[in-house]
Amino acid sequence: MLKVGLTGGIGAGKSEVSRLLSSYGAVIVDADKIAREVVEPGTPGLAAVVAAFGPDILTAEGTLDRPRLGSIVFSDAERLATLNGIVHPLVGARSAELEAAAGPDAVVVHDVPLLTENGLAPLYDVVVVVDASPETQLNRLVRLRGMTEDEARARMSVQATREQRLAVADLIIDNDGPLEELEPQVRKIWAQLTERAAARPPAAPGV
Repeated sequence: MLKVGLTGGIGAGKSEVSRLLSSYGAVIVDADKIAREVVEPGTPGLAAVVAAFGPDILTAEGTLDRPRLGSIVFSDAERLATLNGIVHPLVGARSAELEAAAGPDAVVVHDVPLLTENGLAPLYDVVVVVDASPETQLNRLVRLRGMTEDEARARMSVQATREQRLAVADLIIDNDGPLEELEPQVRKIWAQLTERAAARPPAAPGV
């Protein structure tokens, strides 16, 4: 098994890269998706978030009001750390379960937005960074996600810098250009990942 950490700043295009890798045969472990699952109604995760932030972060239907919670934590580093302290261990445990279920020859791609910020690079055999300039990120967030410029800058400001992400990268995908330039790069990266997976020695029995 080859364990790959995939990361990139908000608006860099990491989700599209993840989708392409999945279509080639990668086993995707999506941290964002798991983060939503662990705070669904009735979960211990949601109960812990409500205990920390109060019942006002719930909708009338009892689900997590993500925009409201986001407006609280993305302007307060201490409260963001509180939220991460609840959610990240739950995400880590579920990610480990999904990885264990993959086959011994699998390329398992962990889609982790905050890989750099949380110092997770050493956990992976290969770190792939989807890179885009801050100007491109900002443009995409405003144009494609409907954020105001201030909202976009606030989200970007709590993430690692471009330089910090590139410093942990083993492989880099340049996604500053149009979408049609992305697919050939991802296909090339996939070929490199499968070569690395094939070259790894088989795991010892019981490992």
